[in-house]
Amino acid sequence: MTIARRIADSLEAASWIRKMFEEGTALKARHGADKVFDFTLGNPNVRPPDSFKKTLVEVARDPAIDHAYMPNAGYMGTRQAVAAQVAAEQNSPVTGDDIIMTCGAAGGLNVILKAVLNPGETVVVPTPFFVEYRFYIENHGGRMVTVPTGEGFDLDLAALSGAIDENTRAVLINSPNNPTGAVYSAETLTRLAAMLAEKAGRLGRNIYLITDEPYRDIVYDNITVPPIFDKYADSIVVTSYSKTLSLPGERIGFVAVNPAAACKKDLLPAMVFTNRVLGFVNAPALMQRVLARMPAERVNINEYAGKREKLCRILSDCGYDFVKPAGAFYLFPKAPLADDVAFVRQLQKELILAVPGSGFGGPGYFRLAFCVDDRTIENAAEGFKRAIDAVK
Repeated sequence: MTIARRIADSLEAASWIRKMFEEGTALKARHGADKVFDFTLGNPNVRPPDSFKKTLVEVARDPAIDHAYMPNAGYMGTRQAVAAQVAAEQNSPVTGDDIIMTCGAAGGLNVILKAVLNPGETVVVPTPFFVEYRFYIENHGGRMVTVPTGEGFDLDLAALSGAIDENTRAVLINSPNNPTGAVYSAETLTRLAAMLAEKAGRLGRNIYLITDEPYRDIVYDNITVPPIFDKYADSIVVTSYSKTLSLPGERIGFVAVNPAAACKKDLLPAMVFTNRVLGFVNAPALMQRVLARMPAERVNINEYAGKREKLCRILSDCGYDFVKPAGAFYLFPKAPLADDVAFVRQLQKELILAVPGSGFGGPGYFRLAFCVDDRTIENAAEGFKRAIDAVK
């Protein structure tokens, strides 16, 4: 074998999202892109705020900007600007010293996991989950343990508690969630924090709570994402600006460590080190300088809210069963067949591209990303109706 066995195995189990994307590419070549309705990728289609390009040009033209090496945690001015925002969100005295700028949330999660995992230790993850979590955990010798969620995809605290043992190093949650759009309430997070504190005390070990929040600002119906820092000391937030500023290609994000964490004096330098040795070294310099000047800017969430309403109305009229998402830009309906992959194939016959829930650890469902043109949603309506009628 010319490549590592583990990578070969990972390729075999690789993301359903990419598989469906590739099949969609073939369909588009055959029928024309305007005839294929692609809901597979969470690629933001709302434009960045106008201030982004203006600030980008200003930074690029600034004669004082140099291109030298920087501290591996990032520019302190950027970290301080980010910290002020995080402090307000987390109801916690976060400073620039608690922030590490990263190559997006994906880079941030790998930095965290390499810093905290010993070989064979486990990370507990509720299902459905973002498909790359398993690979990130396995990158660093860990093992992912999944637990089901409850009604409306809320956390099942009993299931989480039962999965935590002497090998558990962390619990990883994602709110707003990809693929379900669920947002965990303050009450749920408070109960989760109490359970983790009790477990950590009884087992005599740190159990980290890692919360992955790239969709924190994409929420609807006046919902807000509650803080976690004021509820659980050994907590870490990781996020990116891919969704909140529509900058996925820029790969810019950060990790924030709870200033109350007992392990902070060891954890922060460990993550600065792993940021370097993983090859990220530091987050992109130009984007850091832009963020320092506009840390609170966000895309127009109303555009996503309108798309959500449009798609929910169409699917409801067709007879699909789903929970209306509180955040993010995904819908996760029940498949009208027990075999979600088979139903996604039925949708393909209508030139509608979706992702089977099995790829997210949620068999029996399918994911639709509604960060697409309104015309894509509208023109797919008849196909959604024909697909469900064909399997009833």
